[in-house]
Amino acid sequence: MILLGLGANLPSATHGPPPATLAAAINALAAAGVVVERRSPWYRSAPVPAADQPWFVNGVVADTTQLPPAELLALLHRTEQSFGRHRRHRNEPRVLDLDLLDYEGRVEGGPPVALPHPRLQERAFVLLPLRDVAPDWRHPVSGIAIDALIAALPPGQQIERMD
Repeated sequence: MILLGLGANLPSATHGPPPATLAAAINALAAAGVVVERRSPWYRSAPVPAADQPWFVNGVVADTTQLPPAELLALLHRTEQSFGRHRRHRNEPRVLDLDLLDYEGRVEGGPPVALPHPRLQERAFVLLPLRDVAPDWRHPVSGIAIDALIAALPPGQQIERMD
């Protein structure tokens, strides 16, 4: 199973508010050969680290693709750029953020790809939607189950499931 994280906290010029932008990004990935098998509900989450910027909309998809990890990551970055994302500063507001979270349980130190995503176990906005699509998932390095990772999250992360 391949797991991708999606997020946005700014509207895109061509697709509108974050939920519409994220849905359009999923369609763009599908057009490029990434087959979405499952999608989590959307979650609203406060920026991590805390910042004076709009809350994010986040989700996770489980997908399949013939692309190897480095090519998939390059596709994710091209898709972000095509939606108007320009990487200038870490943790800045963004119209689209696409992260390769896990690729069939592979462990790679990068570059070009670090697998699993190096900070996924610290982020409620990743783990809660990840549990929705892969409730039996375990961290490929530690072997810790998703529910235990969620229980061990650092305090203070604000997140709510959207209806």
